[in-house]
Amino acid sequence: MVRYVRWAAAVAAGLLVAGCSGSSGGDSGEGKTRPRQPSAVAGASAALPASLTSQKLDWGRCKGTSDSAAPGDAWRCATLKVPLDWAKPDGETIGLALIREQASGGSGKRIGSLLFNFGGPGGSGVSTMPYFAGTVSALRERYDLVSWDPRGVGASEGIRCRSDREIQRAESIDATPDTPAEQTAYFQDAADFGKGCEKAAGKLIAHVSTTDTARDIDLMRQVLGDAKMHYFGISYGTELGGVYAHLFPKKVGRLILDAVVDPTADSVGQEKNQAAGFQRALDDYLRSTGQDPEQGSRKIADLLKRLDATPLPAASGRKLTQSLAVTGIVLPLYSKDSWPTLTSALRAAEEGDGSELLSLADQYNERDSSGHYGTTTHSQRVISCLDDKERPTLAETKQRLAEFEKVSPVFGDFLGWDSAGWCHDWPVAGQWDTPEVSAPGAAPILLVGNTGDPATPYEGARRMADELGKGVGVELTWKGEGHGAYGSGSDCVDSTVNAYLVDGTVPKDGTVCS
Repeated sequence: MVRYVRWAAAVAAGLLVAGCSGSSGGDSGEGKTRPRQPSAVAGASAALPASLTSQKLDWGRCKGTSDSAAPGDAWRCATLKVPLDWAKPDGETIGLALIREQASGGSGKRIGSLLFNFGGPGGSGVSTMPYFAGTVSALRERYDLVSWDPRGVGASEGIRCRSDREIQRAESIDATPDTPAEQTAYFQDAADFGKGCEKAAGKLIAHVSTTDTARDIDLMRQVLGDAKMHYFGISYGTELGGVYAHLFPKKVGRLILDAVVDPTADSVGQEKNQAAGFQRALDDYLRSTGQDPEQGSRKIADLLKRLDATPLPAASGRKLTQSLAVTGIVLPLYSKDSWPTLTSALRAAEEGDGSELLSLADQYNERDSSGHYGTTTHSQRVISCLDDKERPTLAETKQRLAEFEKVSPVFGDFLGWDSAGWCHDWPVAGQWDTPEVSAPGAAPILLVGNTGDPATPYEGARRMADELGKGVGVELTWKGEGHGAYGSGSDCVDSTVNAYLVDGTVPKDGTVCS
C-alpha cells in the first residue's frame, strides 16, 4: 500500500506497497471533472464463447523479470485469454499471466487446483507464489498450486503511471498539507498521477475492477478443469473471494479467506479501520518495549511533526521526510519479528539519522538501490478507484480529520488526508460503496482473523461472515500479531486450515486459537 500513504493489504511485508495519494487538480481540491463510466458487466450466468472456455493453456518454463528471478524447474507458466470487457465476452481479449506447480501426489490424491491471491490489490501472484509455496507445503501433495497476475498487474497488462524520477520527486510532497500552498501541491500531484494512469492504461482503466477479476478466476477455474473453485485469498484477496462467492455461489468449493477485509466499510471506513489497526499494533509494540502506549505514541507523533518541518539526512544523501518516516514505521508492524528493527530505526531517527527508517520505507515502496520502483502501488490505485464510488471533498475531509486523529495520533492524520487524495477526480467512476459478498447456497467458507492484524483489523472477519450469510461464513480467530494468521507460527491455525482444505473438515464457527 509511492508518495504514499494508503497501506496495502498483502501477504508479505517485503511485497507490500502503500498506495499513491491521488485527488483533484486545482488549488482547493474541489474541482470536478466528468469521469468516464465503466462499462456494464455481463451477468454471471451469461454463456461464454468456446474460444474462451475451451482454450488450452501452453504451460512452459517461467522466465525471470527485471524485478524477480525465474522460479525453479517445478514451476510452469502460461497465459490465459480473458475478455477485456466482460459485457462483451466475444470482443477484444487480454492475456493473464499464470503460474502453477502441479500436485506431487499424482492423480489419485489430487483434489484440484488451489488458486492464491496475495492481496494488494495489485500484488503479483506470479512472483509471489514460488516464495509462498514453502508456507503451504502441507497442501502441495493434494493441490496444484496456482496463482496469477490479475488484470492491470505485473505481466498481465501491468500499469505504470509514473517514471522512477517522477515517483522520487513526488516523495517530497507533504501528505498532510498544512498550508494552501501545500494543499495545492498535494492535489496537483494527485491529478498528475491520475492523468499518468489514464495515459498508461488506456481503455483498460475501466476494466480492472474486483468484479472483472472475479469473473476472470471463474473462467480460470473452467479452463483448469475444476468443477469447483478452491481458493486461498489473503487480505484484499479476501474481498475478491467474497465477491466471487456472491457471483458464483454454486461454484464455491473450499475457500480460505485470511486477514479479512471488512466488506461493510466504504473507502473512508476502510481508512479508519487501518488507522485503528495500525495504532493497535503500535500500542502492542510499545508495550512490548516497556513503554506506555499513550506516551510512546506522543513521542513518535512529535518526531513526525519535527520531520514535517525539517526532514532528516540519510546516509544515501536523500532525506527522510515525514511521509517516508510514517511508511517506514508501518512496515515493521506487519510482523512481530520485525519489531526490533523498528526500535533501532526510531532510536536512530531520534538521534538525527534517518537512514534506517528511509530504508524501511524504500522496502515498502519497492525501491531498489538503483532507484527503480515497482508498480504494485500503481495497480493498487487503478483497481481500487474503479471499485470505490466515494470521492470525499476537501471540506468533508477537513471535517473528519479530528475523528481520524482521535482514532490514531500517529497514523490518523495521514490516512484522513489520504481519503481525500486517493480517488478524487479519478478519470473513471467507481462501481460500489461497499462490495456485495452475500452468497446464499454456497459451501462453508473459512475466515481467519488475527486480533493483532494492523492492515485488516480482525473485526472484519466477523463482518464478512455475517455478510456471506448464515451457514456460509465460518470464523476462526487467532490471538496473534502481524498481518495474516496462516503460516505465522500457530499450529492451531495451520492445522485447522489444512484440515479444511485437505479433508473438508469445517471447524465450529467462533473457534479461537491462542
